[in-house]
Amino acid sequence: MDQFMKTLRFLVLFVGLSTSATCEAADSSLTIEGRAGLGKGQHVVFVTGEEYYRSEEGMSMFAKIMARHHGFRCTVLFAIDPATGFINANRNNNIPGLTALDSADLMVIFARFRELPDADMKHIVDYVNAGKPVLGIRNATHAFRYSPTSNSLYKSWDWQSKEWPGGFGQQILGDTWIAHFGQFQKEATLAHVNVMQRNHPVLRGVADKIFCHTDVNSVERLKPSDIVLFHGQVLSGLKPTDPPVTDNRKDVRHPFAWFKTYTASSGKQGQSFTTTAGASVDWESEDLRRLMVNAMLSLTGHEKEIPAKTNVEFVDAYSPRPTGAIPDAVWTAAKLTPASFAITAKAE
Repeated sequence: MDQFMKTLRFLVLFVGLSTSATCEAADSSLTIEGRAGLGKGQHVVFVTGEEYYRSEEGMSMFAKIMARHHGFRCTVLFAIDPATGFINANRNNNIPGLTALDSADLMVIFARFRELPDADMKHIVDYVNAGKPVLGIRNATHAFRYSPTSNSLYKSWDWQSKEWPGGFGQQILGDTWIAHFGQFQKEATLAHVNVMQRNHPVLRGVADKIFCHTDVNSVERLKPSDIVLFHGQVLSGLKPTDPPVTDNRKDVRHPFAWFKTYTASSGKQGQSFTTTAGASVDWESEDLRRLMVNAMLSLTGHEKEIPAKTNVEFVDAYSPRPTGAIPDAVWTAAKLTPASFAITAKAE
């Protein structure tokens, strides 16, 4: 109960400090118009909806960076509780606004075990089947899960699909969910650059090592043609100074960030980028933010224009909340709306 109240107080405080500004905020989505930059005239859509890593917070932060520093029009979609109208990541069947993907130049997806109505899911499927670029974050490897009794047209996108092996995660991103390789919320990740890819344009301005609070996820099904930029090593604690684990996992490093050329169910090919990082606190790392922004620039056709040190400064205050599941009562009490994540008046 003490932890419950602590989380509740923190969420209420967070909402109280969130002031909407000049960006457009509809009832169920957030749109931030771009300024000058490489992405002028292009549209990035962030699809959020997972219970552990505060995707609604991290992706809103990236939308601000991509819009204000790099010119993209950015739309953030949220898991909305239809009964309250508030954001609630525990609601796995409602992400309003997916029609935004019809005009998107890039889909960034950070979702877990969603079972969306076919009319909504069709926008995601059509986007991917067009061979458009996809950036997946952590739980996106298992973004969709359908109940055994489902008669959805898109049941093959399930993370355990046998019809389309591994579903969306394995087919589009490179792998589906396997397991936590590091211990969840007990062992952090130290990502090491793949020295064979050190000159890749997406690694410009990115350090050779990146610390993340999230644990290492097992990634075992990538193909030789997939381009791995970083591998993740398990640390024995949650601090960057903690040594690597000393058990039989010591020398095993799983892919942490990679590019893939995917083939959609339509037969069309496209590019994806995936990272197993993702907790809101991970994004405090400037190097990880730069890796992400560089990847987005690459996927939207600007790889040759990536600067020596891409601007990834926070647009306004970023105070990430801790990871972990949040009970429905806390989500309801927090009364988070898309406007809660708008650019603050002070930052404008």
